[in-house]
Amino acid sequence: MTKQKVLVTGGAGYIGSHACVELLEAGFEVVVVDNLSNSKPESLARVQKITGKTLSFYQTDIRDHAALTDIFAKEAPDTVIHFAGLKAVGESCEQPLLYYHNNVYGTLVLVEVMTAANVKQLVFSSSATVYGESSSPQYSEHFPLGAINPYGRSKAMIEDILRDLSAADHKNQVQNPWKIALLRYFNPIGAHSSGLIGEDPNGIPNNLMPYIAQVAIGKLSQLSVFGDDYPTPDGTGIRDYIHVVDLVKGHLKAITALNGDKFKDGACNAYNLGAGRGYSVLEMVHAFERVTGKTINYKISPRRAGDLAECFANPELAWQELDWKVEKNLDDMVADTWHWQTLNPMGYV
Repeated sequence: MTKQKVLVTGGAGYIGSHACVELLEAGFEVVVVDNLSNSKPESLARVQKITGKTLSFYQTDIRDHAALTDIFAKEAPDTVIHFAGLKAVGESCEQPLLYYHNNVYGTLVLVEVMTAANVKQLVFSSSATVYGESSSPQYSEHFPLGAINPYGRSKAMIEDILRDLSAADHKNQVQNPWKIALLRYFNPIGAHSSGLIGEDPNGIPNNLMPYIAQVAIGKLSQLSVFGDDYPTPDGTGIRDYIHVVDLVKGHLKAITALNGDKFKDGACNAYNLGAGRGYSVLEMVHAFERVTGKTINYKISPRRAGDLAECFANPELAWQELDWKVEKNLDDMVADTWHWQTLNPMGYV
């Protein structure tokens, strides 16, 4: 049996680089397409160091139709994992056109090229931000969608496009129909246990855990905790955190599912990837202090507009249909984050 080849868009990024490690170690051939707008080629050098295996890399923007067509013609991948996209909520509110052009138009170009190359297996990096407000803090896949910022709306638009593609193939009884897994992430944190790859955000981190780590190492002076008057046990917002390695293993499980009976006639199915429980901001701070022995300097700031009090996944569908569940706990997430941060205080520089 020939090795399956997976093309990974955004493969040099935080989640993409961890996916490349798991793919290579599982025996897949890996082709990375990344424009390096929010990532560094050093991450891919380290992926190859961790695994002792090589991958192919093209520094290309997925919006470049001609370049992407050439890559598909040369590499002939079996499956695509699509991570490439801008992901800062605040920036998306300030520059919505940038997000719609990069995320939505980029995906349109990608699926046009995939269709022309007859490559119709796709694992899409979606987000829990596609959900609307709910009476329950635990989100299931059947909940209504209603993203409240341009980043989330760009992900929801892409999901709509992919569902429409799948439905059209089903209606027309196409011989090689689209097989698509939409993976809705909650809050990925942590790093590879080697400490060689991890989250290296440009500028001030948008996410809680890298911000805490940069305060702990002295790169930033203080953490702002936005709101301590939510209806939660300690007043701070609760989110579902998942180790990045557990998250990317969900993508390998999704590929297995796409190759199986459930998708044999084509389908476009959404799955939550989360731990199924939440931790508050202060719980995360105190866990970091406990595991690392470092004191985190923080201050309470006003709530941010649009933030929910509590949000976490119902991951049962992924358990049932993908045979996936998280294996790592909060201490693992903190320890691996700190290991990465101490070995790489300035990131990949």
